[in-house]
Amino acid sequence: MSDNDNQLKLDIRGQICPSCLLLTLKEITAHADKINNGEYSVLVISDDRHATATIPDAVHNMGFSSKTEKVDGDYHILISSEN
Repeated sequence: MSDNDNQLKLDIRGQICPSCLLLTLKEITAHADKINNGEYSVLVISDDRHATATIPDAVHNMGFSSKTEKVDGDYHILISSEN
């Protein structure tokens, strides 16, 4: 994971669900306060199509927003505060 400005990048390519979801939830939980107050967003990069359903559903249940895009064959899921 790298920190670029206010965006945490979590590259989980090669992982399959439920590992994708568990790794993402671990990072979200560790940085929940900073995400909630808008200090950080998390960019998850995955090559597992199932992650595009499981991760957004889970983070929405936690009160965060997400946006998913397909970029060069990978899926980018941007997680941020709903504020």
